Amino acid sequence: MGNAHNSKLRCLPSVDRLLKTEAAIALIERYGREATTEAFRSVLTEVRAELHVGAAAPPDPERLARMAEAMLVRRNRSTVLPVINLTGTVLHTNLGRAILAEAAVEAAVKAMRNAVALEFDLETGKRAERDDHIKGLLCALTGAEDATVVNNNAAAVLLALNTLASGRQAIVSRGELIEIGGAFRMPDIMVRAGAELIEIGTTNRTHPSDYRSAITAQTGVILKVHTSNYVISGFTAHVCPAELAAIAAEAKVPLLNDLGSGTLADLAKYGLQAEPTVREAVLNADLVTFSGDKLLGGPQAGFIVGRHELIEAINRNPMKRALRIDKIRLAAIEATLRLYSDPDRLSQRLPTLKFLTRNQKEIAQQAERLLPPVADLLGPAFSVEQCECQSQIGSGALPLHTLPSAGLRLRSLERASAIEHLAAALRTSERPIVGRIEDGALVLDLRCLTDEAGFLSSLSGIVTDPHIETAPDHSQ
Repeated sequence: MGNAHNSKLRCLPSVDRLLKTEAAIALIERYGREATTEAFRSVLTEVRAELHVGAAAPPDPERLARMAEAMLVRRNRSTVLPVINLTGTVLHTNLGRAILAEAAVEAAVKAMRNAVALEFDLETGKRAERDDHIKGLLCALTGAEDATVVNNNAAAVLLALNTLASGRQAIVSRGELIEIGGAFRMPDIMVRAGAELIEIGTTNRTHPSDYRSAITAQTGVILKVHTSNYVISGFTAHVCPAELAAIAAEAKVPLLNDLGSGTLADLAKYGLQAEPTVREAVLNADLVTFSGDKLLGGPQAGFIVGRHELIEAINRNPMKRALRIDKIRLAAIEATLRLYSDPDRLSQRLPTLKFLTRNQKEIAQQAERLLPPVADLLGPAFSVEQCECQSQIGSGALPLHTLPSAGLRLRSLERASAIEHLAAALRTSERPIVGRIEDGALVLDLRCLTDEAGFLSSLSGIVTDPHIETAPDHSQ
C-alpha cells in the first residue's frame, strides 16, 4: 500500500513543470507569476493530502490548472461586491446607503482618471481651497452664509464642537442624547471633542427655562440634535428651533443644530412625510450639520453650513485637514448638488428619491412579472407568492414612516430550514441578493430592484450550483 501511495505521489508533476503549460502561462498573464506559483503549490498540497487518505488517482495537469484557476479566482474576488438590495430599506447603512446618480458616478470616474484642479485656481494660477468647488452650491441650496465639508456627519459634529466648545461647556437636552449605529453616542463624541457635557431637562420634557438656567460664562455652544432614529411621544415638551435660537442669541452663545440625515428637498412635495430641511434649519441656527449619503442621495460626507465667521474658525481648526474629503468624493458631491438646481427632474435623476417615491402599483406589477420565472427557478420545493409589504427609508430617517410596497414571499414546502439555506445562498452568490426573513418566509421587497435580468440570472446561478443547498434533504 505504501508503494502504491508513493507511486501516485511520483506521478504528480512539479510546480516548475506546471508553470510551463499553456494554462499556467495564461494564469501568469492574468494574475502574475508569484500568485500563480503559490496557487499551484497550494493545489498540489491539497492533492497530496487527498492521495494520502486514499484518493484513486492524481489529477492530470489540465485538472490541476483548473483547480489553481478556481483558487486564484476566489483569492482575487473583491469583497466589496455589488448587492441587489431587496430588504425594503432604501438607505441601508450596512449596504452602503445611497446609490449615486449617474451624473455623480461620471464625475467621480473623471476625477479618478485625471488630474483635477482640486486646490488650484485656474484663473490666477495660485493655490485655492477644495471647499470652493461646492461652497457656492451649498450656500445657494441652504441659504447659509458659508459652508464646509468633511468625510461624514459624525466628523462634522466632532469638528464643530471641538472648534466652538473645546475646554468649555456644551448644553444639550437629555432627550437628544442619541445613539446611532455602531455604538456612536452623542455624549461620547462631545467628550472626544473636548467639551464638557451639560445635560438639561428630562428624557421626555425640556423647557426654555432649562436652557436659560444652564447658560454660564463657560458655555461654548448650545447643541440641538434631531432625533431622527427614534420618536418620543405622549407627555412631552421641547423647545422649538425659533425659540431656542432666540435664547442663544440673547446669551450670545452659538447654536449648533445637528440634523443627522438632513434633506435639501421638501419631502412632502413628493408624497413623503415631511422632514426638516436644511434651509429651514439654517433660519434658526448659527451652524447646521447634516449627511451627504442619506436623504441627500450623494456619497458619504458631512456638511457644516452657517455663519461665515464660525465656518472660518472651523476651517482654521487643525482637525479639519484630518477629516477632509478627497477629489473623487468631492466631484461626486458637486454633481449631486447640481441635480437639486432642477427640482422638476430630481426624482427621476436621483436614485434615492426615485426609490422613495416609487408607486406601490408599479412595484406590484414588477412582482407579478417576476413571480412565474422565480417559481420556475426554485421548483416544487418552494412556494412563491406575490405580497404587499412595507418599506422603510433607513439610516435613521423618519423611523416610524413606512412606504407601501410589494414583493415576493418565498416559503419552503418541506423543511423549514431550507429558507435559511436559500437566504444564505442568495447572500453568497456571485451577485448577492439580500432580502429579509419574516414569519418563516423569505420576503424580497422589490422597491429598489432596477435590474430584473440581473436578479433572475443571480437566482438561476444559485439554484443550479450543485454546491449550494436550497432544497430539502431527503437523504435522511
